[in-house]
Amino acid sequence: MKRLFYLLPLAIFLIVVGYFALALRPGHDIHELPSAMIEKPAPDFDLAGLDSDKALDLDALKGQPFIINFFASWCVPCRIEHPLLMRLSEQNHLPLYGIAYKDKPADSAKLLATFGDPYRQVGVDQSGRVGLDFGVYGVPETYVIDRTGTIRKRFVGPLTAETVNQELLPLLKQLGQT
Repeated sequence: MKRLFYLLPLAIFLIVVGYFALALRPGHDIHELPSAMIEKPAPDFDLAGLDSDKALDLDALKGQPFIINFFASWCVPCRIEHPLLMRLSEQNHLPLYGIAYKDKPADSAKLLATFGDPYRQVGVDQSGRVGLDFGVYGVPETYVIDRTGTIRKRFVGPLTAETVNQELLPLLKQLGQT
């Protein structure tokens, strides 16, 4: 029994080495967080709209590829991403929908009034339930959903021009959007 006790530090060391070897393997993107939702149907949702008379629901969006961006007024990376979303909205006519995640509707409305509104429509997820169903780790997160309602891609963190040009736009073109 004492011998097993002495082998415990060696076992812990080997586990840590194995973890780092796996995480640092060539071709592994340390920034990509895996999602079990890729290639699965998007979770059904029906959210109150930021404009109280317009609800945002998944069934109404199906029929063409679209993008859902989870954001919040209190989120600094969301503000960094916002000018890019504005350019995309103005230049590419992307079907971009927003979900205000764990945010007060008045604060979300103020953010969009101040910096511009790139979204065709915004749903309010104050409880965070829809975000939880999607597997959102934190905002901003962006999802590309095909015409059948299947999640095709997830972007964690603020979108960059490079990510948009190399991944987002080619995927939308493949899906028949742009």
